[in-house]
Amino acid sequence: MTGRLKKILISCGLKSSSSSSSRSLDRLPKGHMRVYVGKDEVPCKFDIETHYLNHPLFKNLLLQLSHSVEEFGYSYNGALRIACDIDLFKFLLDLLESRNPCAHYMELQDLISKFYENQRRGTAQI
Repeated sequence: MTGRLKKILISCGLKSSSSSSSRSLDRLPKGHMRVYVGKDEVPCKFDIETHYLNHPLFKNLLLQLSHSVEEFGYSYNGALRIACDIDLFKFLLDLLESRNPCAHYMELQDLISKFYENQRRGTAQI
């Protein structure tokens, strides 16, 4: 978890103390792909497991955010670009990484509602 958090912090604008560690982040592990998330000019970079693309919640997120294609086109320096709230995307990743079986039966709207409900409460529970 610490390695993933470090990657997120570095790719979301925090500078690494050594240039060699930032170069190592450019190499993707086998079975991973780069995704840029955010509605801002400078998106947040995530390296995600490719099998997440087959998950119903992820597919529905991409379908609901189909304006990403209209806004950014089909490619973004070799990575997928998703115009989505970064914290919502992190919430989705946490759910997928937890391997929680309820994720396969959850509708995207339920996930979004749960995310905003947790934000109001100040919790990160799924």
